[in-house]
Amino acid sequence: MHEFRTQCVLAALATWRVAHLLVSEDGPADVITRFRVRLGDSVWGKLMDCFGCVSLGVSMPIAILISSQILEFILTWPALSGAAFLLERATGKPLVLERSSEQTKQD
Repeated sequence: MHEFRTQCVLAALATWRVAHLLVSEDGPADVITRFRVRLGDSVWGKLMDCFGCVSLGVSMPIAILISSQILEFILTWPALSGAAFLLERATGKPLVLERSSEQTKQD
């Protein structure tokens, strides 16, 4: 069991790293940028802008690698994506909420 927990932590970090690379970085020699440009406004191109979507795709093969049973895979796949999503939120730009001008006038 201890080995599986270690694998899950490493898998979550790997999922975040690859998903972050695909969504937010240019990649070595701008390979990822060129790939995104090639996809354009297609459905696949729009999915490349969504960290949650990309992390689901990235986490699937990783979950297959570390899972030994189907139930374990079914639970591990979204868990890895969720962990990556939480890491992205924790390391990304902070969300800044601003009041609208109408709300400011009412206060």
